[in-house]
Amino acid sequence: MKIALLGYGKMGKIIEKIAHDRKHEIVLKIDYSNLDELTEENLQKADVAIEFSTPSTVLGNIEKCFKAGVPVVVGTTGWHHEIAQIKEQCEYHGGSMIHATNFSVGVNIFFHVNKILARLMNNYPYYDVQVEEIHHTQKLDSPSGTAITIAEGIIDNLDSKKEWKNVLVSDDKPDDEIVATNEVLIESLRIENVPGTHTVIYDSEIDTIEFKHTAHNRNGFALGAVLAAEWVKDKKGFYSVEDMFDFNK
Repeated sequence: MKIALLGYGKMGKIIEKIAHDRKHEIVLKIDYSNLDELTEENLQKADVAIEFSTPSTVLGNIEKCFKAGVPVVVGTTGWHHEIAQIKEQCEYHGGSMIHATNFSVGVNIFFHVNKILARLMNNYPYYDVQVEEIHHTQKLDSPSGTAITIAEGIIDNLDSKKEWKNVLVSDDKPDDEIVATNEVLIESLRIENVPGTHTVIYDSEIDTIEFKHTAHNRNGFALGAVLAAEWVKDKKGFYSVEDMFDFNK
């Protein structure tokens, strides 16, 4: 395939390497230094675009891909409150898009098992649940999109929980947030050089159950994004990563 990279930071560079390893060609690389090159004409040189930019630029980039008629893989987080609007745009332009808070194969297995575990825990109401996420200090959004997906998977399957609440833990701020019994607490920590660790914790007076995913590097995210590009290239429509990872077969 010919791929356009919208966002050429750390993730973009890893995606470029993995794409080359899989015999694809990068025909466009966009970052803050060459935004003027992000045109419909340049996008149309690509078979698919992979979008890993910033929450402030992602919506405009998606719209440009729709107008150019180029399928787009969106891995940027922090925009999902606009998902209904983006889906409408996709349908209006007859576009093609697949989005995820995390494209990693391992994380998507984690998402699936998290839902099964939440359904099981309905039988054991004396356990309470929370989510902990740890990322590098350069991460722009809190909580992580992955943590939100985990919490929503719990809420959709555990009857006692109706919404989530985020607390960003820091050394200079006491953790005095009150969490309601129907809320899933997401604790966010920012620690140097941590690619991403997510833990679901079921705690009772008797014991604690922990279910954890630890990313050793960003390669899993990048490989998943390239796999998504291969999957969506010849499709039309608005997809989530669950459509690619169909664990219900």
